[in-house]
Amino acid sequence: MEFHEKLQILRKSRGLTQEELAEALYVSRTAVSKWESGRGYPGIDSLKALSGYFSVTIDELLSGEKLLSIAEQEKQDDLHRIGGLMFGMTDLLTLLLMILPLYPNPMNGQIFSVSLLAYTGIQLWKRILYWSMFLSLTVCGVLRLVLCGREMPKLQKMTVHGSMLLGILTVLLLALSREAYAVTVVFLLLTVKGILLLRGK
Repeated sequence: MEFHEKLQILRKSRGLTQEELAEALYVSRTAVSKWESGRGYPGIDSLKALSGYFSVTIDELLSGEKLLSIAEQEKQDDLHRIGGLMFGMTDLLTLLLMILPLYPNPMNGQIFSVSLLAYTGIQLWKRILYWSMFLSLTVCGVLRLVLCGREMPKLQKMTVHGSMLLGILTVLLLALSREAYAVTVVFLLLTVKGILLLRGK
């Protein structure tokens, strides 16, 4: 007998609705419905809760092979979530490009390193472009952090691709503008994101 059939029998033997079981296990009704229709399996914590609630062993609910498969999937999901958080945090580090003294600003015949806020040694359109790029990367980071752990793979993929594209464009823009320090920082952040993507595959 499959897990979803066993779960239905156990639930009905207690005279519970899916919603009542969900409340007892602190999960959503959708999760219980998914388990009972055979479209998915509960995580290890939910399996322990089911086992305790119905006074059965986990082995009675699932085969050892399936249990290993669920544990492996949970491990992969956790690694993916951590990678997503690190990716988002890397984009948030773009804020450093606005506050660190990375830009050469000539004053009284001398060149001083200043932050983007005090950088007046370039044309206005370039400053606006820098701000736009850096703020866009920061927004990508915030979005990535918000989407972490949520089941929205298309939106997550879009933010990752957008972030990588913006990072590459920012490196090119800063390199063409000869902003040596700023381009080094952006290139390092882009490299970290690339490594995170490769490790997440």
